[in-house]
Amino acid sequence: MQALELAPHWAAGWYQLAGYREKAGDLAGAADAWRQVLTLSPADFYGASLKLSLTGQAEMPSTPPAEYVEALFDGYSDRFDTALVEDLGYCVPERLKALLGEVGGEEIRFARVIDLGCGTGLFGERIRRMTSWLEGYDLSQGMLAKASEKSLYDRLGQADILHGMPAARPQGAERADLVAAADVFAYFGDLDPVMQVATSLIADGGLMAFSLEAGGEDCDWLLQASLRYCHGERYVRQLLDRHGLDVQRLSRETIRRDGAGSIAGFLIVARKRAGAAATSQQASASPIDLPVIVLN
Repeated sequence: MQALELAPHWAAGWYQLAGYREKAGDLAGAADAWRQVLTLSPADFYGASLKLSLTGQAEMPSTPPAEYVEALFDGYSDRFDTALVEDLGYCVPERLKALLGEVGGEEIRFARVIDLGCGTGLFGERIRRMTSWLEGYDLSQGMLAKASEKSLYDRLGQADILHGMPAARPQGAERADLVAAADVFAYFGDLDPVMQVATSLIADGGLMAFSLEAGGEDCDWLLQASLRYCHGERYVRQLLDRHGLDVQRLSRETIRRDGAGSIAGFLIVARKRAGAAATSQQASASPIDLPVIVLN
């Protein structure tokens, strides 16, 4: 607190103070500090609005602030692969590849794949030999830089999925016969807008492969203490049907470790029905003006 008396406009200091108060059980004091963070940093790089929601001080947002997600992964990019795969036993890319093989056979091949939220390219490493063309898009420049080092993608671009796709792609670019989102949709609560965007990128008869963190039977979507969202199976099935996608595989299984426990998730492959409406309309929220940065 003495540091904040000397630097009262230090948003990171207020966020740290909120964390101390939260651990001490002083939720009212923590909420005051989180509000101060938002006053000093309205873009909410720290995710203070999410913490307020979890403590019942604000309405649950349907998506986290894009600036928070971008800053989170920029800071995580240097150690992402080691932390996720080696430390947490993350297996989503391998399992999605396996499910795709179950749907299309071991010799399944794709003309064009779009990897949404591609991160450092963990899914790209698994799918590269199965496709003639691989595009990756992510919000984090740090993650994209790491993906570029692996020389996996024919095209990489920085784009916000909700507000930057499909405009991020070259005009007249063909739709993909596979759109993948490995460990991406956990950063969206209401999946309807992002599903609309993803579906618009898929050719008729094409596939969508993605993962979710599994919620309870009566859950549509819920913000968790991890600041990630979980989703219910019934909600997901209804959403896919509404967007013209037929479930080919849906597997509930452990997707990574979490301390002494584990995280249960859904791994899903769905096929776009021929003639299903594909729209490039974007969500109604104000767009985030991100440049499309082509890295290779």
